Amino acid sequence: MSTISFDVVIPTSGRSSLGVLLDALASASGPLPGAILLVDDRRRRRTPLLGDPPPPRLASRIRVLSGKGWGPAAARNVGWKASRADWVAFLDDDVVPTSAWLDRIAEDLAAAAPDVGGSQGRIRVPLPLDRRPTDWERNVKGLEAARWATADLAYRRSALARVGGFEERFPRAFREDADLGLRVTAAGYRIVPGSRSVVHPVRPPRFGDSIALQRGNADDVLMRGLHGRRWHAAAGAPRGRRPRHLVTTASLVAAIAGLALGRRRLALLGSAGWLAGTAELVWARLRPGPGNRDEVVRVVGTSPILPAAATFWWLAGWARLPFLLAGGGPKQAPARPAAVLLDRDGTLVVDVPYNGDPARVTPVEGAREALGRLRAAGIATAVVSNQSGIARGLLTLEQVEAVNQRVEDLLGPLGPRFTCPHGPDAGCACRKPAPGLVLQAAKALGVAPERCALVGDIGADVEAAAAAGARGVLVPSAATRPEEIVAAPEVAPTLGAAVDLLLGGER
Repeated sequence: MSTISFDVVIPTSGRSSLGVLLDALASASGPLPGAILLVDDRRRRRTPLLGDPPPPRLASRIRVLSGKGWGPAAARNVGWKASRADWVAFLDDDVVPTSAWLDRIAEDLAAAAPDVGGSQGRIRVPLPLDRRPTDWERNVKGLEAARWATADLAYRRSALARVGGFEERFPRAFREDADLGLRVTAAGYRIVPGSRSVVHPVRPPRFGDSIALQRGNADDVLMRGLHGRRWHAAAGAPRGRRPRHLVTTASLVAAIAGLALGRRRLALLGSAGWLAGTAELVWARLRPGPGNRDEVVRVVGTSPILPAAATFWWLAGWARLPFLLAGGGPKQAPARPAAVLLDRDGTLVVDVPYNGDPARVTPVEGAREALGRLRAAGIATAVVSNQSGIARGLLTLEQVEAVNQRVEDLLGPLGPRFTCPHGPDAGCACRKPAPGLVLQAAKALGVAPERCALVGDIGADVEAAAAAGARGVLVPSAATRPEEIVAAPEVAPTLGAAVDLLLGGER
């Protein structure tokens, strides 16, 4: 069984259940992930995210990242972009991994075929044994059958990068996982069930929780706008009660209009329709349940409001849809570039500051194989490199060219080379993050800048690509700052993984 690397990403709003999750991971048997990335998505961060010290076994693996406060989709994007592992396992902060979770996920990921982009963990929702479940408990129980639920789902990092990660237009923990699953499978990957499992405890409900859930109707509208009218079937999502809610709400509107206009018959018919729809909803929610006083009060108190809330959010979704779609449809896998431009130091070779000695050139691991795959695919390459040591008097242009030649001797032909000799304060048009080197290389290769990709190890590389209209891929090195990783549009853990990404996962 091959060895793979994986990180765990946990977006969190600071719930106390996060500590329970970390304790469960610490006590589980099996190999620890390379990193546990906690994305603090609280809007107000007046207290530390972790009130107590993390379990000693996990302390060196935990990194706390700052989320944007835009919801779990955006928070998960912050997490996976900061990862350098082959796989990224997402856990919600209210689940409890089983004692064998680490062992099982290692087995699940190592056994994944190359076309597997995602591995789905099993979610178990325990219900009371001494009574029938409440309406709220049955709703949470539905997670067990949810397709692509990111409460426990691991994605191959290259698959996430290929489709652009989670869609941040989904502001809630609803439908963002189905949207990603549809895009990953449309890109040619499979999402398969794994052997691991987590427990999702049912928290006590608040009185208005069932009403608040109706906001998801707006997200259903966005799903239709992004994926078409058949998205329910494609995502395995039940249609729910919205048609009945619309009829009940329309009856209420008719009753109010009849009263306002003095049309007694309309008012009576509307009232009868609303009462019938509300009574049916109360019965549908109460009949399978325990029938205790708290359940009756909660269901009877919220059912008259619930259809109107569902309808309101559905209409609000349609009202906002044109604005949400102004940025285009669902994220698509980028087209294969016609040319790949490569930064030199830290990307092709180990960075030796101001190196003028060819004998000190050491290729990064896997560079020769990665470049060979680009050549085999018929993709042109070029090298674009800032060399401010020339302006600083630490290097000569001849020394830079001697090092460039040594790089090519070790890695094979790399195409034309473009060097900026200026210092950071020169104000030239060629020094990255300016687009000059990218534009020069694209012109020399006879390729439009938008059909080029630039692979580099710092933010200036991807900024130069963006300024020229090219695609930028960041391969972090020791010189890469965390904020550059978060800001990068695409991140790959190695040069080989970056080539996989650019070739669409082909090997």
